[in-house]
Amino acid sequence: MTVVRPFTALHYDTDRVELSKVIVPPYDVIAADERGDFFDRDAHNAIRFELTRDVADEAATDYSEIAETLEAWQKSGVLVRDPVPGYYVLRQRFNAPDGQTLERTGFYCELGLEEYERRVVLPHERTLAGPKADRLKVLRAARANLSSVFLLYEDREAALAESLESAFGEAGDPLGRARDDAGVDYELARLTRPEAVGLIQSFLADRPCVIADGHHRYETALEYRRQQREATGDTGGTAPFDSTLAYLANAYAPGSLLLPIHRVIRQVPAPEHAAWASRLPGWSCQSVSAPGDAGAVSALAIENLGKASGRASFVADAGDGKLHLWTRDEPLGDGLVVRILEEEVIGAVFGLDIDDIRNGAVGFPKSAERAARDVREGNGTVALYLNPLSPDDVFRVTGVGEVMPQKSTFFYPKIPTGMVFRLHQAAG
Repeated sequence: MTVVRPFTALHYDTDRVELSKVIVPPYDVIAADERGDFFDRDAHNAIRFELTRDVADEAATDYSEIAETLEAWQKSGVLVRDPVPGYYVLRQRFNAPDGQTLERTGFYCELGLEEYERRVVLPHERTLAGPKADRLKVLRAARANLSSVFLLYEDREAALAESLESAFGEAGDPLGRARDDAGVDYELARLTRPEAVGLIQSFLADRPCVIADGHHRYETALEYRRQQREATGDTGGTAPFDSTLAYLANAYAPGSLLLPIHRVIRQVPAPEHAAWASRLPGWSCQSVSAPGDAGAVSALAIENLGKASGRASFVADAGDGKLHLWTRDEPLGDGLVVRILEEEVIGAVFGLDIDDIRNGAVGFPKSAERAARDVREGNGTVALYLNPLSPDDVFRVTGVGEVMPQKSTFFYPKIPTGMVFRLHQAAG
């Protein structure tokens, strides 16, 4: 089902640049006021392959300077292309929100493109037209995949772990090490051993993959393929535009974190407790005192949520010194907490529908502490804290062709841009 091919990557020569200074987060998590910092950090920073310095310049640019930069950096030796195809194995070491030090090992490959209807590459969320139009301009200009789609595969028995880790023992590796602004450590190595490559290809050929991050990039690659097939008449499935750059990791590995994205009601006032109870039939509530700052309150909220793991539950926080753990009496079963919350809490309690949510009536902070701070600083009326989803949730929903509600989960750690690039022209 899933086609993952070794490829001849273009990557930084770490004798010429410091990798930590040239990698950047995915384009869609770089704030407008952060762009200049990355541009100024190093003359060869990979943000030049992703974004304009000024947001206002995006609409008019055709990104033609990207192709010029790619060519210039190859001529100067800043970027080098490997002569032999391989997988590029990335090890990430990081601190989880609970303080544990974890590692995740995945790999970059050339991923064969498949339409969603084929049920090979599965989306977990819907996309917007604007970002895809911008990414298409980048792809047309560069004729290269400069940032990767991030996908998850199911390997409960860790069948590929040993093969991937073996890359770090091969001669001439690793290719580079880096640390990003969040303190995540990276180590990149090339995997060319035929036995390992063959095992990975055959294992994934029998399994679908789920897009964790990069839906816009994947769908842009599909659109680019459609346009190129129409322009060239080449529909054989082996042209460079029939594939894209992807990073794949095992969803069930200890270092693959699915973190919750909490909710903050922005303006609708917090109901009185009696109103909560009347609008949530079939739910039970336990209230606890919650003194302290946002950090202390959010930690207490997460502690209480842990007691209701596996059930439909949430903690409500109106910033009044109390937390309310709500638990639905009915078993969760195959339901998704985020979907239940959207319908039975955000809808029934606060009167907000999907259009209200899309128009900003609900915020989606990436941490519980940020949610608590929003309420205490007047940027929201009620924080709703959630337990994380599980890999089972993601594969179950996508496996039947459904997508999850907006901002259901935060896959961590993210995959930076700048580790490897994939050119569409043949090596030579």
